[in-house]
Amino acid sequence: MGNDIPGERPVRYAVGGISKDGPEDRGLSERCIVGFNSGPPFMPSSYNNNVQLVQHRDHVVIITEMIHDARIVALSEGPALDDGIRLWSGDSRGYWDGNTLVVESKNFTGMTQSLIGSSGGDSYDKFLTERFTRVNDATVEYEFTVDDPGTFTDKITVMVPMTKVDGLPI
Repeated sequence: MGNDIPGERPVRYAVGGISKDGPEDRGLSERCIVGFNSGPPFMPSSYNNNVQLVQHRDHVVIITEMIHDARIVALSEGPALDDGIRLWSGDSRGYWDGNTLVVESKNFTGMTQSLIGSSGGDSYDKFLTERFTRVNDATVEYEFTVDDPGTFTDKITVMVPMTKVDGLPI
């Protein structure tokens, strides 16, 4: 279990917590709700960074090794969720921009940090744009932009290369 961090409920930290009095006082990854690196967005860590994308005609499934999360991204132009429906990983909709899969997510619960590893924000008004571009047989360029005006004064954009590893599928 992680160390306690001064704070109050709801606990938005991925690791640690505010006390050990009950599960609701622990971090989200300790409760297997949201992994500390399972995204969205993905932030590399010391282990369990494996990601697998499975494409279907109308959907892409983004599977992460951390807490075995599977995020289903609709590629169709169906209606977005009502603003009153909030999800831990947001409501993700995707489309192709040339060879790049673009995934836009909103409707986060407000119960997570705006950006994993940051100390602030509640993600309620966060709009996340992820871009997956295969640049060669072994590398996908993963770029994300966090737009959360209630937390940050400007958008934050990060690019992380994802490199294929040999081994069993996750």
